[in-house]
Amino acid sequence: MTAPHTQSSSITGSRGARAAMWVAPLCWIAVLLDGFDLVVLGAVIPSLLDYDAWGLSTGTITMISTFGLIGMTIGALVIGTLTDVIGRRRALLYAVAAFSILTLLCALAPNPFIFGLLRFLAGVGLGGALPTALALVNEFSKKQGGGSASTMLMTGYHVGAVATAALALVVIEPFGWRAMFVVGALPAVVLIPLMLRYLPESPSYLLAHGKRAEAEEIAARYGVELEAAPTSEAGRAEAANPVRALFSSKFLRNSIAIWITSFMGLLLVYGLNTWLPTIMREAGYNLGTSLTFLLILNAGAVVGLLIAGGVANKIGPRTAAIVWFAGAALFLALLSVKVSFGIYVMVFFAGCFVFSAQVLVYAFTSANHPPQIRATALGWSAGVGRVGAICGPILGGVLLGAGYAVPWGFYAFALVGLLGAMSISCTRVRI
Repeated sequence: MTAPHTQSSSITGSRGARAAMWVAPLCWIAVLLDGFDLVVLGAVIPSLLDYDAWGLSTGTITMISTFGLIGMTIGALVIGTLTDVIGRRRALLYAVAAFSILTLLCALAPNPFIFGLLRFLAGVGLGGALPTALALVNEFSKKQGGGSASTMLMTGYHVGAVATAALALVVIEPFGWRAMFVVGALPAVVLIPLMLRYLPESPSYLLAHGKRAEAEEIAARYGVELEAAPTSEAGRAEAANPVRALFSSKFLRNSIAIWITSFMGLLLVYGLNTWLPTIMREAGYNLGTSLTFLLILNAGAVVGLLIAGGVANKIGPRTAAIVWFAGAALFLALLSVKVSFGIYVMVFFAGCFVFSAQVLVYAFTSANHPPQIRATALGWSAGVGRVGAICGPILGGVLLGAGYAVPWGFYAFALVGLLGAMSISCTRVRI
């Protein structure tokens, strides 16, 4: 006969396991929205250029893209930092709600100025979602610091990108570009109620802010181990001012190296996703085929993430990031080689390396900062990286405008990948 306390422990463990199942999927869907935003403008650019009512030029499109990315930069820096102050759960809810409402309003924009303004404000809302979700998932992960939690979460980013590219193939032609922004707002109808009901606060955050009883209750319910709370005066100072901690002698070297690497990584991600369909159309492919390249690029990203997580668990996220940035440089350079069917293979492998490289930077950042400043470190990594995301579309636009995008654009992006490998190699493993 089973002892009563054994039955009770089994029931508690079963409830904890069921409760823990909600954290990763809810954060995954939130990150999926970031994947939508990554691709949607690139997917609708050809249609916007043909939209006679607005008469947009390549320069105006580049400016609109830049507005959205500036918003994301501000959102990542501000909301990422606030996450360590107001909590992971509340910050993620606010970010998702703001982005979804403003994205829906993009579908109603009467002119390019309002459209660009709404893209900017939506970017502010969405900018904090990624670092917040990364912090939450890592803090509820059984294996913190390996990289698999970050890479699995970021498959949502690229599943969202792939789904957006696929939807563009079937939505834009019959319904117009505005319909894409309606589609982007729809997940919030289900996601926000589920987050309100099932998303918990991070025990690491609660413990860092002196709420031990609540932290222990959530940790027991979700089956996670509590990280050590800051006990020293320095640790409490870090919790009180997480931004200052990033600039302290203890973290400054890693902070600078991570920011440079994120700049390079997101320059690649946004430069390619914004302009790849247009570059391929310039190279002689039709609209449908050029959008297929975007889909293949992000399908490669999902496969690359699944592989990168396992590799990072074995050799560490820092070493894995160096390898992945170097691989990105190689395959981006190979895209300049003119082949027929093989071009799809090259685009796929470029996606495998380009996007996973940046995610490994996030995994390294999460693993090498204590919980009281983790979300701030992730927010600043994403925020400074968004400056690179701004430069990526600008670089692509300049190369297209000058007529050098094919093949010299691929060499320029390959150089960026090489610089990313060099900068992440300057970091030190601290934790």
